[in-house]
Amino acid sequence: MNRFVTSWVSAALWLAIGIVLLFGLPVMLDDYTLIQVTIYAVMSILGVSLAFIWGFGGILCFGQTAFFGLGAYTYAIAVLNMGESTLPFFLAIGVPALFAALLGYVIFYGRLSDVYMGVITLTVTLILFNLVNSTAGPQWKIGVAPLGGFNGIPGIPTLNVPGNADDVLSPKGLFDVTFVCLLLVYGALRVLIGSKVGHVIIAAKENEQRALLLGYDVRAYKLFAFTVGGAIAGLAGCLFANWGAFTNPTIFGLAQSAQIIIWVIVGGLGTLVGPIIGCVAIEWLTTAIGTQQTFNSNLMLGAILVVFVLVVPRGIVPSLGSLGEWLYRQLAHKRMPAPAPAATPVLPRRP
Repeated sequence: MNRFVTSWVSAALWLAIGIVLLFGLPVMLDDYTLIQVTIYAVMSILGVSLAFIWGFGGILCFGQTAFFGLGAYTYAIAVLNMGESTLPFFLAIGVPALFAALLGYVIFYGRLSDVYMGVITLTVTLILFNLVNSTAGPQWKIGVAPLGGFNGIPGIPTLNVPGNADDVLSPKGLFDVTFVCLLLVYGALRVLIGSKVGHVIIAAKENEQRALLLGYDVRAYKLFAFTVGGAIAGLAGCLFANWGAFTNPTIFGLAQSAQIIIWVIVGGLGTLVGPIIGCVAIEWLTTAIGTQQTFNSNLMLGAILVVFVLVVPRGIVPSLGSLGEWLYRQLAHKRMPAPAPAATPVLPRRP
């Protein structure tokens, strides 16, 4: 019961911090910095998508960028054809979710092992990268939207107020929408994890055979978790296309896939806040390293991953949580009054 209460108190605290940042950051930051914070929030949504299916579902997906890229391209193609962003926004979530459901059905109901899971998701990502990369030329277009090949799709319209294509979001408006989406995703996943469905997903991760013996169709629960992760990654891709008004095949690349895994490992597997912290820290560090020529950014990221795996294998958030619990126990032990010395019994004198 104490663990349950602590979990919900922690979730409420993080949501409160997020709400404070939502209203406080636009006041404290200039437009350029606010745009940079927006991309951190976009990537954090992507990190949370893998944190859910890997940390709570036990599904290590090497191809989370496949759903991310599908979300970006679906939004770009749909909004260029429709001229209004409301339906393309939902299509950018639904198409990756449907693709994840189909791919997950083949994997889970085909009873493929975890090794094949990683290989298949990685292969699908590479296939999408090569497929989109080879669509250069005016003949490659969907409706009026040219795919552009390695040049990508430029000039993607930004989200607009529903029903009014001319009223597009400002940089601050896009920040608000992105940050609200991050908070909603975090809150919805916390509710899902605390529900019966979430408990079964976690139970299947801890002991799949026992969950099967209890009568649960583990494949269905894994498929559901995988589909939810794909939908969230698609949402991140849609927001990414809005942030840069541009998308190209590099978002399907191996470098992006590896970065998402690093965010989760650094922040802490089995948490939702950890990957957000890991994403912001790594993205900021990558940007800082990219401004100088002394160190190679990829080499630094590899070194960080090795250090965290060897020194802090649980990640930042779980390690800080364990440290906080240890300090609390030490303080509680010191505050406990010392036991009173036992009184020496007085024996009656013999007459």
